[in-house]
Amino acid sequence: MKTRSRAYYELRAQVAKALAHPSRLLILDALKARDWCVCEMTELVGADQSTVSKHLSVLKQVGLVSMRKEGPMTFYHLECPCLDGFFQCMEAALSARLQHLQQGTGK
Repeated sequence: MKTRSRAYYELRAQVAKALAHPSRLLILDALKARDWCVCEMTELVGADQSTVSKHLSVLKQVGLVSMRKEGPMTFYHLECPCLDGFFQCMEAALSARLQHLQQGTGK
């Protein structure tokens, strides 16, 4: 196993923290299909523009999304398409957990 620096794991933890919010996961899922402007995402997330912008800022800081300006509008783009594999892994883990819970409760 390759030994990595403490700083590497700090950066990895920052990405994990950025993913650890339901609204940010929803945003990342939406960005897989196309670029979105902040104004569209407020409706999608069900939060005001400042809250959505904060979520996007967190994702941008760790390199998961990028932004571009078009006039007064700001559009966000998914920079990490490999998230699909991560999300598939999460779904498998959730499915296994659900199955285990159902077996444990007799459902």
